[in-house]
Amino acid sequence: MNRMLRSRYLPAFLMLAAMLALPYVLPSTYYLRVASMVFVFALAAMGLNLLLGLAGQVSLGHAGFMGVGAYAVAIGPTHLGVPAIPSALAGVALSCLLAYLMGRPILKLKGYYLAVATLGCGLLISMVLTNEAQWTGGPDGMGVPRLVLFDAPVRGVQTWYYVCGVALVIGMVLAINLTFSPTGRALRAIRDSEVAARVVGIDVARQKLFVFVLSAAYAAVAGSLLAFVNGHITPDSTSGFLRSIELITMVVLGGTGAVLGPVAGAAILVILPQALTVFHDYEHMILGLVMMACMIALRQGLVPALTARFRERTA
Repeated sequence: MNRMLRSRYLPAFLMLAAMLALPYVLPSTYYLRVASMVFVFALAAMGLNLLLGLAGQVSLGHAGFMGVGAYAVAIGPTHLGVPAIPSALAGVALSCLLAYLMGRPILKLKGYYLAVATLGCGLLISMVLTNEAQWTGGPDGMGVPRLVLFDAPVRGVQTWYYVCGVALVIGMVLAINLTFSPTGRALRAIRDSEVAARVVGIDVARQKLFVFVLSAAYAAVAGSLLAFVNGHITPDSTSGFLRSIELITMVVLGGTGAVLGPVAGAAILVILPQALTVFHDYEHMILGLVMMACMIALRQGLVPALTARFRERTA
C-alpha cells in the first residue's frame, strides 16, 4: 500500500523537488520569473487536463475563466475596495458559477459541437472584459494592486516563484486524488463510453458538469496568480482566443491524462519562445517545427511517450 501511494504521488514529489532546487541552479531572477509563468500556465492546463484527459471533454474557451480570476483581483481592490484574497476567492466562485450555468446546456453536445460551444463561451467572456472599459480598462487593460498579507505587501520575483510553485503542487495533489477516486473512475468510464457509463449507473451529466466546474476553478486560480505576478493585465493576455489554444496545446503536447503532462507542455510553450528570440523573424517558424516534430515522434504526448520508453528499457 505504501509503495502504491509513493508511486501515485511521485509526480507531485518530483515537482516539489524541482521547485525547491531550481533557485539554486538558475543564474538570475529572470529565469525564476519564467519558471513562475510555467507554473501558472501548468496549473491552468492541469484543470483542462482533467476535463480533456480524464473525462474526454473538449474546451476551446478555457482562458475565459483565467480572465475572470485575473480581473477579479484587479477590479475588487481597485473599484470595490475588497482586499486581494477575498477578491481572488470571489473570482474563483464566479468562474465556477459561470462554468455551471454554461456547462448545463453545452455539455450535452459532443465532438466539434462541444468545442465550438466552449469557444463561444470563451469569446463571450473576453468580449465582456474588453468592452466594459469603465471597469476593466478596455483593450489596454488595467494595473493590479499588490497583494498585502498582514499589512505587508507580497513582492519579489522569488516570493512569487514559490507561491506559484506551491499552488501548482497543491493542484497536482488534488488532481491525483481525483484521478484515483471513485469520481475519477466514473470520469474515465465516461471518456471511454458514455453509453456504457450510463448502463452501470453513472450520472453522466452530473459528472461532466462537476469536472467542468472544477477545471474552471483551476483556471481562475491560475488567472489570479498571473495577474499578481505580472502586475498588469489585458483581455488578450488572460482570456483571448490564442490563450485558450495555448492551454489546450499544452495539454496535448505534454500528454493528455498524464499528471506531469501539463507541466511539460507549459514548459515547452513558455520557455521555447524565450530561447528562440535569438532567431528573431524565424522564432515562430522554429517553434512550430519543434511542436510538429514532438507530435510526430511522440504521438501520445511528451510525458506518456517518454515514460513508455523508459519502462521498455528498464524492463
